[in-house]
Amino acid sequence: MAYTDTGRRMLLILVALVFIAIAAGAFLAPESMAAGLGYSLQAPNGYSEFFAVYVGLWLATACVAILAACKIRQPLIGDIVAVLVLAQPLGRGIAMLSYGLPTGALFYIFFLELFGGLALLAMRPTK
Repeated sequence: MAYTDTGRRMLLILVALVFIAIAAGAFLAPESMAAGLGYSLQAPNGYSEFFAVYVGLWLATACVAILAACKIRQPLIGDIVAVLVLAQPLGRGIAMLSYGLPTGALFYIFFLELFGGLALLAMRPTK
C-alpha cells in the first residue's frame, strides 16, 4: 500500500478523463461504438440502454472521480470510484466463464480496468 495524495489524485483524474472520453464517443457515434463492442443498436430501447450506461453512468463515474480527486483526504469517495471501475472486469470475468475471453481491444481493456481499480485501492491518501 502506498500513501500518496498526488498519485491517487492523478489516477482519479485519469479515470475521469477516460470515462468522459468514452461518454463523448458514445454520444457522438453510438452506432460505431456499439459495433466496435460487438453489438448493434436497432430500436429506441437499445439506444436508451446504450446511452444510460455509456453516457449517463460513465459521466456519473467521471463526476465521482473528480469529486474524489478534489476531496482526496476522504478515501471512501475514491474507493467508490475503484469499486465502479472494478465492477467492469468483474462483469467481464463472469461473461468469460460462459462465453470465453473478449477479443481485440476489450481483452486489453479488461486488464487496464483491473489494474486501474486495484491501483486506486492500493494508493491511499496520506494521513
